[in-house]
Amino acid sequence: MNEIRHEQKSGLEVPTSAPLGSLKRGMDVIKGYLKTLESKPGVYRMLNDKGDVLYVGKAKYLNKRVANYTTPQRLTIRIQRMVSETYSMEFITTHTEAEALLLEANLIKKLKPRFNILLRDDKSFPMILVTGDHDFPQVVKHRGAKSRKGTYFGPFASAWAVNETLNTLQRAFLLRPCSDSIFAARTRPCLQYQIKRCSAPCVERISQKDYGRLVDQAARFLRGESKALQAELAGKMAKASEELEFEEAAIYRDRINAMARIQQKQDINVAGLEEADVIAGYQEGGQTCVQVFFFRAGANFGNRAYYPSHGSKEELPDIIEAFMGQFYADKFPPKYILVSHDLPGHAILQEALSVKAERKVDIQCPKRGEKTKLISHALNNAREALSRRMAESASQRKLLKELARVLQMENMPERVEVYDNSHTQGTNSVGAMIAAGPEGFIKNAYRKFNIKTAQSDDDYAMMREVLTRRFTRALKEDPDKEKGQWPDVIIVDGGMGQLNIAISVFEELGIDDVVLAGIAKGPDRNAGFDKIVIPGKDPFQLGHTDPVNHFIQRLRDEAHRFAIGTHRAKRGKTVKQSILDNVPGIGAKRKKALLHHFGSAKAVAQAGLTDLESIDGISKAIAKTIYDHFHE
Repeated sequence: MNEIRHEQKSGLEVPTSAPLGSLKRGMDVIKGYLKTLESKPGVYRMLNDKGDVLYVGKAKYLNKRVANYTTPQRLTIRIQRMVSETYSMEFITTHTEAEALLLEANLIKKLKPRFNILLRDDKSFPMILVTGDHDFPQVVKHRGAKSRKGTYFGPFASAWAVNETLNTLQRAFLLRPCSDSIFAARTRPCLQYQIKRCSAPCVERISQKDYGRLVDQAARFLRGESKALQAELAGKMAKASEELEFEEAAIYRDRINAMARIQQKQDINVAGLEEADVIAGYQEGGQTCVQVFFFRAGANFGNRAYYPSHGSKEELPDIIEAFMGQFYADKFPPKYILVSHDLPGHAILQEALSVKAERKVDIQCPKRGEKTKLISHALNNAREALSRRMAESASQRKLLKELARVLQMENMPERVEVYDNSHTQGTNSVGAMIAAGPEGFIKNAYRKFNIKTAQSDDDYAMMREVLTRRFTRALKEDPDKEKGQWPDVIIVDGGMGQLNIAISVFEELGIDDVVLAGIAKGPDRNAGFDKIVIPGKDPFQLGHTDPVNHFIQRLRDEAHRFAIGTHRAKRGKTVKQSILDNVPGIGAKRKKALLHHFGSAKAVAQAGLTDLESIDGISKAIAKTIYDHFHE
């Protein structure tokens, strides 16, 4: 895309005759660009006075699309507000409208403009990888870039769906789940072999050729050839029985049963639909749920619900179309995409996704036939998911209003942050922050802090460091609190001492519009008897059955869970570190060679210089470095 981009920026002066932020001033800015804007496809960005992107849009003809913003009677109130905040614009021209759509989706995902329809949940999908860099391939769960050599299958909607399929593959085809380092170090079969979940290629209980056949069968199963494979295995089972090879026949029987179990869990399928995504949207009360079902290899690989952020007047087809542009910006689109509504930009979206996939992508909105069953199924899921979310949101808002009453606030808090620390006898110290709002926990806002300057056993100093780092950065990156990342309430895990630390940090930083509170542990650390501490008031305790009391406990417990999890991960990483990691010039390959030869890092440390020089890949200079490191 880079070679076709042409970006033009203007040094237009903002008219000062109109009041600041007025609709007229914004339209005057836009009219200034129309004088030189060409009739070409491309992407435009609208920016405010600080240079933040308000909106990203694409157009077949840039001049015609941008001109629409100069006619106020055609604009909704929300778009009028956007125009009134516009101080400048930027443009990128492209060769085609399809390229403009792809670029628009990428920019929206990257910049997250306030006035665009936004896909808020942007987690990657797990896949199954059959590795191709080892004589005995491993079958593993994979996320992220496809950088490792091998064959990838998916995507799956959840880690649970991947784990279920991996369990089936292990039962049916006895493929190894262990890492290459464990495989190389084995001298006898592990428990997986004993419970008939692995064929133990690590100790040559199966030949490379026979193991390769199992890998091929597993790949066929993942490609959707399960029926043909089952028939083939059934024939081998019958033949083994006839030849009185009952042990072999039992192995084939177990494989067939394992495959049958996962096929029974497929709730809805359509014959002939091997690879497709089903996307259905449901709207109610100004909120939208978009359900995406994944069908791969003729099987249902699960579904995931999304709740795009959008204006109250946005139409559902427009929301689904914007959602799809962002959803496939970093994902490979399947051959078929079934949608619940006719999309206004159907043709251009189909062309854009075909360009991305480098093959034809067919977007359909079925009106009759078997495929409508898939749409109905997805729509029902979308409606039910949105109903649950709205019910939970109503309950959450009620709790937040009650929390505001308890903390003597005038308005309901939109964002609550809770802070906690964790360490083990002063080691591996971390601070943790969780956030919650009207929609529940805001997990993409969670933050962890590796303690850098404070004494690791000084809880007060740790809290001071965490709060100082968090809000020094907030003042620097969002001083005007326009990005929705500032809390209304901060709760620290601790009593008056921790609260006084928070008060002093905020006084030093000049922040005076955030409500502060602490949660002091109850007698014998009993849950339900915690005391709430707020500035200028004696600690008080809510009723044991008070819903706000349970809500605060839930917030505190989530912060504690996140802090403990972060601490354990850090501690586990420290434990996994090898003494070889500190040797200069020793990377992953040399470390692997040393461990394979000597069996352990301790044996490497005790090895003589001659022994070190005899290892492939270890030169005399490196051997001397290793020897000197352990024999200073």
